[in-house]
Amino acid sequence: MKGTVLITGGAGFIGSHVASELIRAGYHVRVLDSLVTQVHGETPGRPGYLHPDAEFMLGDVRNPEILDEALSGIDAVYHLVALVGVGQSMYQIAEYTSVNNWGTALLLERLMKHRVNKLVVASSMSVYGEGLYVTPSGQPYEHASRTVRQLKARQWDMRTPDGLPLHPAPTPETKQPSLASVYALSKYDQEQMCLMVGRAYGVPTVAVRFFNAYGPHQSLSNPYTGVLAIFGSRLLNGKRPIIFEDGQQLRDFVSVYDVARACRLALEADEAQDQVFNVGSGDKVTIEEVAYKLAKVLGKRLEPEITGNYRVGDIRHCYPDMTLTERVLGYKPEVTLEAGMSDLAEWLERQTAQDRFGEMQHELASRGLVV
Repeated sequence: MKGTVLITGGAGFIGSHVASELIRAGYHVRVLDSLVTQVHGETPGRPGYLHPDAEFMLGDVRNPEILDEALSGIDAVYHLVALVGVGQSMYQIAEYTSVNNWGTALLLERLMKHRVNKLVVASSMSVYGEGLYVTPSGQPYEHASRTVRQLKARQWDMRTPDGLPLHPAPTPETKQPSLASVYALSKYDQEQMCLMVGRAYGVPTVAVRFFNAYGPHQSLSNPYTGVLAIFGSRLLNGKRPIIFEDGQQLRDFVSVYDVARACRLALEADEAQDQVFNVGSGDKVTIEEVAYKLAKVLGKRLEPEITGNYRVGDIRHCYPDMTLTERVLGYKPEVTLEAGMSDLAEWLERQTAQDRFGEMQHELASRGLVV
């Protein structure tokens, strides 16, 4: 046995896959999860997909007594607890701040008492806001943004203030953050708080910035989860995927199996201490293209509906530069988008999905967050 690892949020989509990856590698895994209704349903219990050898604790990361119990005898911690949803974070501000920010602060306070050998915290591509761009002359341009006036005029693509077109480029970890939502702010707070306290107390700490993870066990009834799960939920219910803007937004979709492996490598690589790493596939694809691909593997002849609307907090293009992650962690993605989507489709076809996209759309539109 290599040691005992605690995963906060370990019954969730990514956490459960990290648990399986670590158990296969010889670790003992303890999972702490509150099983929130939006992800796990009205009468949640231990998820059937959670590895049978994982020790499960039901509890909230904001409860110090629960944290003391969960941290007893632990050698390393993965802090994956977070409410996720760019749009939802813009109106459930207090709840997102409570879980993501305050929950992290309480965990770090308890780690002063329960010292561990390593802390790995899950961050997000959302901290970048817009990804890196280059000017027509090839110069990096980090501060690309679109005004409300541009968005209302459906001018989707980025330009410099003097009108020159900007072209997207792979985004490195060194890019200055640009926080476009409360969710993004909370994720940046999580990663920086962990790195800061880790340095102060001598706890080796690593932050991993996940790009668009997808795969089995993602909640299909949570309309604020990953876009492939949302598309899958609609397709399974015979409805067209809904796409904002013009569908040409560029993203990186990474298999959850690769994400889990990157998380294990972040724990095991000694030289990873006090650093931040992108975790993606290294390939970019448009949102429209990925909607067509998923419909095809599911055997659904449903074209996406491109609305021409935008959501407050959404960004245009962002995909990762994987150079640092490959060099320091020794990580290289192994699952292609085609293989990963075929695997996802096999799992989706065995699921019953409640399509709640309309509810999400109403919640955002009623607050002026979809235009």
